[in-house]
Amino acid sequence: MCDLLTRIWSRPRGEWTRVLKKELPALAGKVTEELRSGFPAFSALLAEMGAEEARWAVEQAMLVALGYQDTAERARRPKDLVVTPLPVAPARRELFAALSGTKDVSEVALCEVARCAGWPVPGFVQAIALASPAEAPQLAAALGDALIGTVDGDTCLLVPDPGTQTRARLEAALKGRSAAVGHAVPAGDTASSLRWARTLLALSPGRGGPDTRPAFVDDHLSALLLLQDESLVRALSSRWLSPLEDLTPRQSERLEVTLLAWLEGGGAPEAAKVLQVHPQTVRYRLRQIEKLFGPALRDPRTRFELEMALRSRRLMAHVRRYRSRAGRRARAVASTIRPLGMAREARVNGL
Repeated sequence: MCDLLTRIWSRPRGEWTRVLKKELPALAGKVTEELRSGFPAFSALLAEMGAEEARWAVEQAMLVALGYQDTAERARRPKDLVVTPLPVAPARRELFAALSGTKDVSEVALCEVARCAGWPVPGFVQAIALASPAEAPQLAAALGDALIGTVDGDTCLLVPDPGTQTRARLEAALKGRSAAVGHAVPAGDTASSLRWARTLLALSPGRGGPDTRPAFVDDHLSALLLLQDESLVRALSSRWLSPLEDLTPRQSERLEVTLLAWLEGGGAPEAAKVLQVHPQTVRYRLRQIEKLFGPALRDPRTRFELEMALRSRRLMAHVRRYRSRAGRRARAVASTIRPLGMAREARVNGL
């Protein structure tokens, strides 16, 4: 099964169905033979069914596991293999809603819903937010029977027992898609992983492509913390960066990047390497900064607050630029959709 999934994911999305149709019967035959040789009880059962019927039954079970076929469809044998992803079962939707916090249920009710959904609640889960719902069932199957659901219009997956999923496996499965992977949390904190995965997705470039890789919350913890409240970010900047307000934008920018590089690196030579300027240039700017901020720069708490203020201000500027670009792209698309005009509308409507 893993080899089959690997071959499917290695092909363009449009070829997945063709690869599955071509390779699944042979794989089902191999599985049937393994069952026959490895389990005596199964061997007798398979002998009663007949080789072809046994292979077909295994094939249908594998389709269900991959999310392409409903369990009820296994009772009838179609003439041709029809690979059509099915919607998430109602019990699974209800379980997703309960775990995500959009629906309040008791612990007893949660266990019952999980039993009906065939998805025992694991100790830990990890949320994945997808920019597009395309191939969500296939992704869910590839990631260990992940639970599919939506939160405010965002298609999300809940990966069970994330400790069994390596980062490389997640990256391989999500490559080429705009997605964000939340942090692993106990099942009771699922809403937190979902929240931050969706937040990170909203801050990430929305363009997909062969080289697109998923973003991981674990890689952006400090940034997400600093971006929790835009009003607090402005207050922090106003509190600690007010000495720069009387400078020109160019002067302020130069001193800000120098101060942040110095705070992060711990010295003028380190800051000079980061900024790719001469150390004397950094020392000159640091003398200007010391005149503006005074002896407060020698206080560890002040340096910590300054670094937070500078980092958060840069992050907010990045978010504003990203939103502005996204807005321009949306307007550009909208501008290409032009009204037909009265004469054209008349012709279209047969007048």
